[in-house]
Amino acid sequence: MTDAAQRPAPDQPTGRPAPDPIPLGSAPRPALGADLEARIRATLADEVGGQALGLDRAPITAELDGADITSAVIDLSGVVVRLPEAAGQPAQPTYPAQAGHAGRPGHSAQPASGDKRWRPEVVRREPGNLHHLRLDAHQLVAVDLPVDITAELTDLRFDWVEGADGRVGIQPVEPDADHPVSGHARVAVDKAGLVATVRGVAAVVLLQQGITLTALDLDVVSQGPRAATLRIDAAIKKGIFLSARVQATASVSLDENLVLAVRDVQLNSGNPIVAALLGTVRGKVEAATSRDIDLAEKLPDGVRIADVRLDVGAQLVASARLV
Repeated sequence: MTDAAQRPAPDQPTGRPAPDPIPLGSAPRPALGADLEARIRATLADEVGGQALGLDRAPITAELDGADITSAVIDLSGVVVRLPEAAGQPAQPTYPAQAGHAGRPGHSAQPASGDKRWRPEVVRREPGNLHHLRLDAHQLVAVDLPVDITAELTDLRFDWVEGADGRVGIQPVEPDADHPVSGHARVAVDKAGLVATVRGVAAVVLLQQGITLTALDLDVVSQGPRAATLRIDAAIKKGIFLSARVQATASVSLDENLVLAVRDVQLNSGNPIVAALLGTVRGKVEAATSRDIDLAEKLPDGVRIADVRLDVGAQLVASARLV
């Protein structure tokens, strides 16, 4: 590796700060694919902690060519991810290779703060390229919701970094116009399963406000390759005397320039008390949804999306292609 003093961290072309490095165990960097595979598995395990079941059996393959990673394939099929509380873990997020490495040779204890990301004093840096990355999950169960994922990316630049704490990791380098990233991604979820998951999460959130969710129906209707209408019909109860139904509708679209728009938001209830409460927030909702979100402007120059689709049927399928 090159001394960090001779090779500073790369500037981000948009002025955004460089991504945090991802720790991959003790220095030096891995020289064999089997070593890198083991380190990736350990990093994933540290990232999700006890929230994931089956991660120890997930197939991971990697090939190295000097500082370059010629191929990395991660298959998370069959992995089950639970909520932090359900897994008996702190709700506070952690970052890979932190608490479990304290006190080991080549590892230093992290500050007792809410931010546990690895931000080492970099003493050595070496450029690398991940030529091909593939992620599969057929299926991954996330909070009781089966999700089918396929993603492939090529030409991802990064730096191997070595910290003064004796650890090594990789720091992604943002793509730019001269170093674009290509690939594709597809995410599919069962619509009925999504409704059940939304119902469960909403019930927990509302219960914290003293409101009981007694029923919830969610329907998503396709209005074209990049548009859909959402309809929600919920029944709520608060205390002994207040019960009501609440209806909400909205139209969501994403145009060819990746501008996200939410329109025609309607909130209604047949209960006059609940309807009055909804009226107090209707103006804020309208103001928030009147502003379109330009997703393309948030992307680096080297990430160009040629096509994005939302297909709605028995499954909700989102797909995108990068060129």
